[in-house]
Amino acid sequence: MSTNDDNSLKKDRLGTASVPSVIVSLAIPAIIAQIISALYNIVDRIYISMIPDVGDMAMTGVGVCFPILILVSAFAQLIGSGGSPLAVIHLGKNDRKTSERILGNGFVCILLISLFLTVILQFIKYPILMAFGASEATVGFAVEYLSVYLMGTVFVQINLGLNLFIAGQGKPKVAMLSILIGAGINIILDPIFIFTLDFGVKGAAIATVISQAASAIWIVCFLASRSSTIRLKLENFRLQKKLLLTIMALGVSPFVMQLTECLVIVLFNSGLQKYGGDYYVGAMTIISSVMQLIYIFANGLTQGVQPVISFNYGARLYDRVRTAYRIGFVSHFAIGAFIVALIMVFPAFFASLFTTNQEIVNIVVRMMPIFVCGWGIFGIQSGAQCAFVGLGQAKAALFLTCLRKVILLIPLVIILPNFLGVLGIFMAEPIADITSALTAGVFFKFKIKRILQ
Repeated sequence: MSTNDDNSLKKDRLGTASVPSVIVSLAIPAIIAQIISALYNIVDRIYISMIPDVGDMAMTGVGVCFPILILVSAFAQLIGSGGSPLAVIHLGKNDRKTSERILGNGFVCILLISLFLTVILQFIKYPILMAFGASEATVGFAVEYLSVYLMGTVFVQINLGLNLFIAGQGKPKVAMLSILIGAGINIILDPIFIFTLDFGVKGAAIATVISQAASAIWIVCFLASRSSTIRLKLENFRLQKKLLLTIMALGVSPFVMQLTECLVIVLFNSGLQKYGGDYYVGAMTIISSVMQLIYIFANGLTQGVQPVISFNYGARLYDRVRTAYRIGFVSHFAIGAFIVALIMVFPAFFASLFTTNQEIVNIVVRMMPIFVCGWGIFGIQSGAQCAFVGLGQAKAALFLTCLRKVILLIPLVIILPNFLGVLGIFMAEPIADITSALTAGVFFKFKIKRILQ
């Protein structure tokens, strides 16, 4: 690496500018990008629910597909959430060459994973959808949507995985533009394919694939250009086992988080189908859509805080690391509590955005306040996981993920309905959220002292 490269990295604003100002400058575009990204699913659902005569069942069918969509995104998180902080840590150490090797290996790995997922899921989609809570009334819509969506798996993987490398190098506006391109195209194409061309559910999937492809092309072109701090180069496409294992070790926490989310939704849908029926599955689809409001801000804050933690940890600027994760904790907690309060006060308003079926609205109004109340303090765990991943602490981040989903939530979803019926499924979420959040706060307090010694 040249002396000029060394100097440019040492003067990187991640390590020199005011920590709050850097976090704000990174987080705001990231949050906007998350809002735009959420439009992919939310706009699809709103338009699908408006399809004449079959809107509610079509929306429920597409909702059954969500675990598979989460599974696809989980593999992107494995590479992106593991590779991006690792690349930034090496930037903090003035080691651009290793950062670019991480990017190159991550890109090739994403391509291979995408090919594997596309082939396997296309073959087994019908039995999986039936196992995931589809009924005879909804499985046709689910298969129709998923068959098209899976053809764009590689584009989804590139968007979710590689865009983190853009945000991580301190270019949040470029990362936001990457998502804006796809979301803008999707919003325009949705009504054309669904209603004008009368493709219905298939039209929503076609619009999504085209828009994701546009974003993916933009991301790859940017990372290969001189505008990117770390560049996508052909010489780094040769896979290195040790490097990939390091990436996956750090990415395994967000990967497991997404994977267990997939399993939890499956358990939710199958349990709701058993104890309640299609309307309860449809209500959960709406509740999950509204919950994306919290994920939007949590993920945006993470993208603002994590690069600052990673860079300064690599540069051994530990006071700046402490300032960054403290801001992360406070922001995650405050925003999560505010949004939860909003959802609990106005559940009928949020339900009416997705359906006019009064029975489904009534279920949402009764159950959504119960389901989301634990997220009022869940910002504690979000802040802890954000900090651990930024610090390269794979095992600590994985523990917190497994605590909430594997140790607490999954057993509760299975056990509680035996005593409380359908209510037990909705109560499992807040019990797991509150317990894991309090545990995460105590665990982080003791763990961080050792890390920053």
